[in-house]
Amino acid sequence: MARTGRAVIAQGQDFEIREYPVPEPAPNTILLRQELAGICGTDIHNWQKGIEGEMLLGHENVGIIDSIGEGVKTDYVGNPIREGDRIIFAPGVTGYGAYGFQSDPDNPPHFRGGFADYIYLYYPDTCFIKTDAPPEVAVLTEPFTIGVHAVMRGGVQIGDTVVVQGSGAIGLFTLICAKISGAAKLIMVGGPAKRLELAKRMGADVTIDIEEVTSVEERTELVKEQTPRKEGADIVFECAGFLPATPEGLGYVKFGGTFVEVGHFVDMGSIDFNINQLLMRKNLRVEAIWGSRYDHFVRGLPILENNEFPYAEMVSHVLPLSRVREGFDALDGGYQLDNDTAIKIAIRAEAD
Repeated sequence: MARTGRAVIAQGQDFEIREYPVPEPAPNTILLRQELAGICGTDIHNWQKGIEGEMLLGHENVGIIDSIGEGVKTDYVGNPIREGDRIIFAPGVTGYGAYGFQSDPDNPPHFRGGFADYIYLYYPDTCFIKTDAPPEVAVLTEPFTIGVHAVMRGGVQIGDTVVVQGSGAIGLFTLICAKISGAAKLIMVGGPAKRLELAKRMGADVTIDIEEVTSVEERTELVKEQTPRKEGADIVFECAGFLPATPEGLGYVKFGGTFVEVGHFVDMGSIDFNINQLLMRKNLRVEAIWGSRYDHFVRGLPILENNEFPYAEMVSHVLPLSRVREGFDALDGGYQLDNDTAIKIAIRAEAD
């Protein structure tokens, strides 16, 4: 009898679990048995707006190779692969689209998003890499590559003072990447408190809790007090993804410094700010990144595998497919689930 597996279908702000036949891999494709799939801030923002049509979500994944199509011998960097190997993959594929942002779920091959028992890597030139990292670390690869991209674009140098706005997964990874790139002082502005405690363990020298310090002016003064000559930070990374964070972050930057926008992968609207005061008069360099590239996966995965930071502690909750809605609700501003602070929530597949 043909195997079947489950997949989560999102529409509007609702979720439905459907069962589909599991495909046999065609030549040059592989079928993964999912282990974990992270809920991303991009998923949350899309869901908050209401997902148009039916969509297969989930693009932060780690899985075990279930079966391999003819012609596939190695991963992206040339490591030989076989059934049973653990792999991660880049969701975006140039010229084709991205796993985890797929519509028309009832159209085969069905398993095109991470919130499912399986995922079928069927796009040509998909970047997948074998890893020995435990699943709770490997599942963090995709968001980690955003931090890699952001810090490379920002040009962090030895001795820089860096501010990171937002203490979610992207903010924490940007913090780590800035630290290993040579930043001398790292200031994290975010919340809740438990996320900031983890930020300190990840290398933050100073944390500012937005739930305790509610005034933008007071936060700005506190940031500047921690910078040389109280002039502001060399580089500020906006990773919160909230519109008011951008003008606030621009106010943290010193004359001639750099501001990097990292948090807005979904169109959340526009905001007014004083271009003369926040940009021109400060002679700023402003950068923005869009996702990550295969090169960032190749660079980032070995750093995760070295396990020099408590990466696994970022995965605060692991939920079955049936509780995916609870995970989204928890990340919709309250950041509480099962009487604990939510940091990164992962969805666990249950295929045999």
